Amino acid sequence: MEDRIYTMVREADWRAAEAAGAYAGSADDARDGFLHFSTAAQLRASAAKHRAGVADLWLLEVDARRLGPALRWEAAAGGSRPGLFPHLYAQLPLSVVLAATRLPLGADGRHDFPPQIP
Repeated sequence: MEDRIYTMVREADWRAAEAAGAYAGSADDARDGFLHFSTAAQLRASAAKHRAGVADLWLLEVDARRLGPALRWEAAAGGSRPGLFPHLYAQLPLSVVLAATRLPLGADGRHDFPPQIP
């Protein structure tokens, strides 16, 4: 599986995580029982489906190798999207976050991703 995985976090949740030293997840994560992540190849589609038009996002790049057995690669709910997605069944310690970057919206309303995202 991938060494680097990504998640999109709202500004207020990111600030709370910085204060706590760990990211506990969004309301969607709490509902589903795990933190949602994507690979670089999955990220644009995930943003379009789940975060379209959300302006206050941060993109977290995470070292998947350091997450241990709490990280599981699973199919999307209902098989709605092909491939396996990284799901973390624990809080995300900030010590494994490699980069946190603002994820602005472009003029077209889509998120402007950094160059490493295809």
